[in-house]
Amino acid sequence: MTDSRSSATATVRQLIREHYPQLTLSERKFANALVEDYPGAGLASITVAAAGAGVSAPVVARMVQKLGFKGYPQFHQALLQELQAKVSGPTARREVWASEAPESHLLNRFAEAVTQNLRQTFANVDTGHFDAAARLLAGESRLFVVGGRITRSLAEYAFTHFQAIREGVTHLTSSSATWPHYVLDMKPGDTLLIFDVRRYEDNLLRLADIAAERGVRVILITDQWASPVAGVAEITFNCWVEIPSAWDSNIATLSLLEALIAAAQENRWPDARERFERLDSLFELTRLFRKP
Repeated sequence: MTDSRSSATATVRQLIREHYPQLTLSERKFANALVEDYPGAGLASITVAAAGAGVSAPVVARMVQKLGFKGYPQFHQALLQELQAKVSGPTARREVWASEAPESHLLNRFAEAVTQNLRQTFANVDTGHFDAAARLLAGESRLFVVGGRITRSLAEYAFTHFQAIREGVTHLTSSSATWPHYVLDMKPGDTLLIFDVRRYEDNLLRLADIAAERGVRVILITDQWASPVAGVAEITFNCWVEIPSAWDSNIATLSLLEALIAAAQENRWPDARERFERLDSLFELTRLFRKP
């Protein structure tokens, strides 16, 4: 049996997605229960986990082997490691990569990690979800954009580009105390683009919950472990972020965002082109940019 765990960056959630077509109905029942309560549903013993999903222990054992694990203990350990990774801070992250760092220059290790992150991120993007997200981001309904402590710079970057492409774009401020003012203007069918990476922020989850209850369609861009907002979001994109640093990388996240911006622009062309031309005329009037 080929070991699907050969890719060290693959999460159990991703393995379930890759192997889902090969699972039996009973195995899918456990897989669905795990995804709905991830990773909590798989952190108990095999008998408790199976009972929680309404299946037998042998069903669970067969499913985890199909995912590439030797048995339930290895599967259980993988979930525990993911849980630990979700809550780890900068110091813990550095200890992990420093203890495993090869004898090569940091630049080489950094380049290798970034390249792997990009490859893993784009390989795991569902093209149907990507196209659907691009249509929402380019739509006629209002678009709201928000990020967290680290990702607010990505939210601002997204706002600047989408504002040039289309009308009705709002960037929520970094102060969550002001968010009710923005929620007040949200209407069913509007879109909320959220950036949330570890450590995940409770206020973003509350915002997503409230927005979804109002009929707002939530798009989440997160890391490979997935923010709790994924339980609310209509579309979730997982970006691989680990690098040889105490901090996570936003390179793959930014690359995915730029791909979404490009797709949204194409969806609105030639309206976007006309908007660009009018924007350039305004820049000319304000003499903001130096002529070549």
